[in-house]
Parts: sequence; C-alpha cells; structure tokens
Amino acid sequence: MKFPIPFVLTFLCLSFSPFAWGEDTQEARFAAFRDKMNGVRFSGFFTMSGKDRPPMEETYEIQSVQKFGDEDLWIFTARVKYGNKDVVLPMPLPVKWVGNVPVISMKDLNIPGLGTFSAHVVIDGDKYAGTWAHGKVGGHLYGTIEKMKKKGAK
Repeated sequence: MKFPIPFVLTFLCLSFSPFAWGEDTQEARFAAFRDKMNGVRFSGFFTMSGKDRPPMEETYEIQSVQKFGDEDLWIFTARVKYGNKDVVLPMPLPVKWVGNVPVISMKDLNIPGLGTFSAHVVIDGDKYAGTWAHGKVGGHLYGTIEKMKKKGAK
C-alpha cells in the first residue's frame, strides 16, 4: 500500500508536535504560570537547619508576576513579611522549568532591604516546597498556594 507524500508529511508533523502529545508550548506554559501566580498567597512553614525548634509560619503575597526578557527572569511583585519587616517590592527571580513544573531557583540574590538569599522552590499545583538560605542560616519551606480575595469582593 502506498501512502501519498502529503499524508506522510502531515502524519510526521502531527506525531511530533507538542499538540499531538498534549505538551504545552513555552508561550502557553508562561501565560498559565503568570495567570496562576497573579494575586496569590503562599502560606506555610519554614524550618531552620540545626535548630531544635518546630516549623514556623510564613506568608508571601504575590501581587503580580511577569516575564522579563528572553532569559529565565520573572519579576515577582510581592509583599514580604520577614522578621520585623513588611515590604512590597519587585524582585527579579529566575524560574527554571522541569517539564511543565516551575522551580524558582536563586543563588545569592541580594534583595534590597532584606539581605542576600538563596532558594530553590518547586511549585506543584497548589503546593510549594523547597530549601532556603540567608547567610549561614537555612532550612526547608513548604505550604499551599491560594488565590487572594480581591478587595471589595464578598
């Protein structure tokens, strides 16, 4: 049985396209990440390695996220409560992708007013988990991600 050339080319193109395998395009993945991360609260806990204390509560409110340039940087505009500080600021954070799973991965990033941090945080659906370091102190972090209610919404 002979297959006509257009049929073979169409079959090959569709067989190896992201659409055929259900994979997202990079643009779709980025758009979904941006939409999912806008107006969310990360609520969970962090631990401190080498300290005999139970996990402590943490909260980060992400107001907006947008892609910056052609590299891995994303601008996270976030409210950060850390110690006695409570600030809203834009932070350029590298986001790497493991398949369709985003991982915030930063090494020795200086965040003005807060200090220098390293972190590797996996975002898995409505959950997050990872490691963090601030100088010689570090540990683990984990929790849930939920959309914040818009002001004035009931």
